[in-house]
Amino acid sequence: MTVPANLVAPLFAFSVESGGQFEDLAPVILYGHKTSAGSMSDNVKVSCASRSQARALAGKGSMLEQMVTVFRKNAPTHPLYIVSVAPSGTAETRTITVGTVPAGGGTGVINIMGELVSISIAAGDSANTVAAAINAAINAYDNPQSGHALPYTSTVATNVVTITARHLGAYAAEIGVSVPVLDGTNALTGVLTIDEGTAGAGTPDTATANAAIEEDDWSFLVSAFGDATNVGKYDTLLSEVSGRWSYANQKFGIAYYPKRDSQSNLISYGEGKDTWKLCAVPTFASGGHSEPGYLWVAAMIGRVAPWLAGGATGDVNRNQTGLVVEGISAPSDGAYWPDLATRNAFLAAGLSSWSVNGNGRVAVDKIITHYRTTAGVPDTTFRDIQKPHALMYSLRYMLAQLAFEHSNKVIADDNPGNVGSVSTPKDIEATCYHAYVDLELRGVLENSATALKDLTVTRNGDNPNRVDAVVPMDFTNPLDIFSGLARVYSQFR
Repeated sequence: MTVPANLVAPLFAFSVESGGQFEDLAPVILYGHKTSAGSMSDNVKVSCASRSQARALAGKGSMLEQMVTVFRKNAPTHPLYIVSVAPSGTAETRTITVGTVPAGGGTGVINIMGELVSISIAAGDSANTVAAAINAAINAYDNPQSGHALPYTSTVATNVVTITARHLGAYAAEIGVSVPVLDGTNALTGVLTIDEGTAGAGTPDTATANAAIEEDDWSFLVSAFGDATNVGKYDTLLSEVSGRWSYANQKFGIAYYPKRDSQSNLISYGEGKDTWKLCAVPTFASGGHSEPGYLWVAAMIGRVAPWLAGGATGDVNRNQTGLVVEGISAPSDGAYWPDLATRNAFLAAGLSSWSVNGNGRVAVDKIITHYRTTAGVPDTTFRDIQKPHALMYSLRYMLAQLAFEHSNKVIADDNPGNVGSVSTPKDIEATCYHAYVDLELRGVLENSATALKDLTVTRNGDNPNRVDAVVPMDFTNPLDIFSGLARVYSQFR
């Protein structure tokens, strides 16, 4: 109410204010590299609606363009921002040496990051001619259906093609380059020798990017960079003491990153972590992954983000097992398709898991955080990724209801005159309880009647301007396991 109480002059007027309407868009931020052709600046969050916009902002064939492309295949309309982090170090090179070419020619195909680069070989073509064709095809490649250009540029000298990663850094070692087995004949089978030229080296520093987004509204940070130093910086960014989960910030968020290694090393890595603000998407160092880890994490989290953002519909706590992930392919070696024992070992170690379905497509198995213990005691409360996202939605909703109903108010023990500018602890308790019931009706929380018994709001004994609340929260849970007994009879008795 803006009409002053001491006004004397006659007036008929309305003050206007919002009655409050909560909305949580749960935006995603992608961290990656841009090329010099991209128009965006480093360490600045930029809205990105489409893969064509990603190309303009981050450059053709850039890491960010590729991440946006696979993310959008899985989450076409989810609110998305991108941040370019400056690369550091040495760019990887690989050599593709052309040997003896089939005399009769044919069609030759190279697999680069899951993209099939095709050339036509005429009868009698020399190794130098084939190398020149491979070089031209790599530089010209731009797949309008998948949305990908290649992550390399190319040069050629005689019969040797040299491909150079578009960005500095060690990341490119994860990009698959191979001669694939096709349903028909691949004229390049046994013809090419693919070797490492210069090993990529170096990792970027995300500290400036982290500082730039620390106060912004977002729920998912999906980073291409899973080295130990940057993972530690994400943990600091999301700290409960001084970061986004602290009382001084209350912005929340979860960070997701890729991790590629052998199965045993991955399990050891997971067992060395213990936090519910971080989530790793693991892939294998062997087995023939075509796509690098940064595409896996962008695609995998893109697939589950719309559900994890679905507090209003109860989707946030749903089981995600079996959701097919677009834009990535299964390892070429079926021995690296994780079986139940492998997936269970990953999950027990605090690593997320994925599977390959009967059609050979990658699917979500279970996404989890690194959370394993509280005070050294085993604790699964925040293990499922659904829990922190449901918590984010619930806290944001409850804080919004409190702001709608009690901001700019007087606090008093009682309000006998029912004055609109006065709030009491009972009023605030009622707001918390009604918010809890609203969340229960949306399928996010349960057992509101039990929660009411333990919900307390009291005025602080030392500071009469402050109220202290305890709000117990019982969340619904994903239905992950059905365990049934089939009792078989030859004849019912």
